[in-house]
Amino acid sequence: MTVKLPQDATCLREGMRFDLYRVDVNGPDGRSHPREFIHTPGSVVVLPMLDDQTVILIQNRRPAVDQVLWELPAGTLEPEEDPAECAARELIEETGYEASAITKLTAFFPSPGVSNEFMHAYRADGLKEVGQDLDDAEEITVHPTPMTEALAMVQRGEIVDAKSVAVLLYGQVFK
Repeated sequence: MTVKLPQDATCLREGMRFDLYRVDVNGPDGRSHPREFIHTPGSVVVLPMLDDQTVILIQNRRPAVDQVLWELPAGTLEPEEDPAECAARELIEETGYEASAITKLTAFFPSPGVSNEFMHAYRADGLKEVGQDLDDAEEITVHPTPMTEALAMVQRGEIVDAKSVAVLLYGQVFK
């Protein structure tokens, strides 16, 4: 799915990776109400399985929340980039593992109240370690983790990143 901007959206601020837009929405009261949202090119999240019981988690420093979060690897699509290719690229960059198989799991809007981001979720299998290729500003550590422990981390509130919670649970329910 490609998300398009509403025709009457006005760009308020262009950013390096995301732009801020405003659109006027007609409410049930008949009046126009301004709404702001972040426009993105879309993204991917990857469920990398080292084997049937071991998932690769990362710890990623997130400046927006000033915390290091437990997550699944993920990233933003480049213009016109195929989501499966983006998933394979992000997997190598963030974890240092290359997959022999990338399989589509699902897709969703992770935060439609503030963004039009559409995220594609993939499972990666047949992993071979090739070395991380982080961006200069990224601080990511890699943690092979038993799936049972990753799910327990979700339950204990240690994994609080929405895309990771959703895809870990999706991967467990719809194996």
